[in-house]
Amino acid sequence: MENKISKSVNAIAADKKFAVGNDLVHLPTFLLSLTEPFKNKAYTPAEIAYCDQFSESALRYASTWAAKEAVYKAVKQLDAKALGWKKIEIARDKPGGQPHVTLHQHPGRFKISLSISHDGDYIWAIAFIEIS
Repeated sequence: MENKISKSVNAIAADKKFAVGNDLVHLPTFLLSLTEPFKNKAYTPAEIAYCDQFSESALRYASTWAAKEAVYKAVKQLDAKALGWKKIEIARDKPGGQPHVTLHQHPGRFKISLSISHDGDYIWAIAFIEIS
């Protein structure tokens, strides 16, 4: 009986076609790590340019970080290979516009829906990912 259950669980896990990831960032805590070396390690040049165009750039960096974390967590469920922070790029068509995700390591492999929200000192992001 236990062997049948184990086989069923493994079959379901192998057939997984979607994943969800989310992240919550506390802005005051995040600000402690928002240094130039961190920016250069974690963000692409396009993300840095996007965030720096705002007077409240720290909020944009935090929301982009939450989005990257949410995408990372979802992708990890479907592909155990390491995914660097700059391999996940969060872009918007216009300032404050809908976020879009590019996975430079997996172009076209996943369909990704991303939502970012902030209220006061908290930023939350959720990513729904489906294998294309």
